[in-house]
Amino acid sequence: MRASAGAAASHPSAPIPVQGPPVGSAVRVALGESGLSVFPLILGGAEFGWNVDLESSHDILDAYLLRGGNAVHTSDAYSAGRSEHIIGQWLHSRGVRDDVVLTVKVGGHPDNPGLGPVSLVRAVEASLVRLDTDRIDVLTLDAMTDSATALEDTLATVEWLVDSGKVRAIGAAGYTAAQLVEARILSSAGYPRLTVLDVPFNVLRRHEFDADLRLVAGAQGMAVTPSHALEHGFLSGRHRSRVRTGLSVRGAQMAAHLNRRGSRTLRALDEVGVELGVPDAAVAVAWLLAQRLVTAPIVNAYAPAHVEELVQGVGVRLSRAQLAEIGRASQ
Repeated sequence: MRASAGAAASHPSAPIPVQGPPVGSAVRVALGESGLSVFPLILGGAEFGWNVDLESSHDILDAYLLRGGNAVHTSDAYSAGRSEHIIGQWLHSRGVRDDVVLTVKVGGHPDNPGLGPVSLVRAVEASLVRLDTDRIDVLTLDAMTDSATALEDTLATVEWLVDSGKVRAIGAAGYTAAQLVEARILSSAGYPRLTVLDVPFNVLRRHEFDADLRLVAGAQGMAVTPSHALEHGFLSGRHRSRVRTGLSVRGAQMAAHLNRRGSRTLRALDEVGVELGVPDAAVAVAWLLAQRLVTAPIVNAYAPAHVEELVQGVGVRLSRAQLAEIGRASQ
C-alpha cells in the first residue's frame, strides 16, 4: 500500500505543488497616508455569521489569503459581532495577524451605539476581544450612526486610542465633504487625521460619491475604499430575474435594479467580460479600480470560487472604449 501510494504521488499527471508565496503577495498599494500597504481588493466580512457559516467563512478567508490578499474589513454591527468572532478565530488559528491589515467600522453595535467618547472606547474594546487581537489597523468611524456628538470630541477619543496602541489609523464612513474639511482643520491642531474614506460606490451607484466629496478626498490625499462594489451581488450577473433573486432582504436589494438600466449595465459587463475572458464581477471591480482616487474596493464573497472571480479584476485594465461603453450603459 505504501509503494502504491508513493507511485501515485510521483505520477507525471499528479498536481504540481505550489512553492513560495502567492503571486498576488507582490501586489500592494499605499492606503493613503496611513502608512499601510494593501492588496487592491479588500475582503469584506458582512456575510460572515449571517449568510455564511464559520467553516465556509474560513474557507473564503483562506482563498483570499492564498491569492495574495492581505486586507480584511468588518464591523461591530455585522451579525451583531459574529463577523468579528469568525475573523478573530481565523486570524488566531492561521497565525496570520501580523500579515493582515484589519479594518473595523464602529458605531452601529446596539450595545455601544454612536461615536460618543464612552461608546467609542467600549466599542473598540469589545471589537478587540471579539477579534482576539491587541490592535485595529484602521478604525472606521461610521458618522451615519451619530449626528449629535461633536467631531472634536470623537477625534479626541480617537487620539487616546491611537496613543494607547489600540488603533493605528483612522477611516471615515458617512461623512460629508464639510465634515472632512472640519476634520482636517482639527488635525492641524494635533488631532488624528482621517486617512481612509469608505463610501458606497459602484457603476450603478455614483451619486453618493459626489463632486464635493471627491474634491475634498482628493485634496486631502485620502484612500477611497468603495463599499457595495457589486451592489449587493447584482453586478456579478448571477441574478437577472425576480425568480432568481428570491424574497430575502438581499433579494429585494437586487430586485431594485431589475430594470432597463440594470439590464443594460449587465449586458455591457457581459460584452467586456467576453472580450477579456473574465466574469462580470471582475469587470465591475476593474471599473472601480479605473476610477480616480479609488485605492481598493471592499468586496463580499459567499464562496471561495467568488474570491477567484473577484481577484481577477485586479489584473484587468479596461480600455477607454470599454469604460465608455460601461458608462453609457449605466446612465
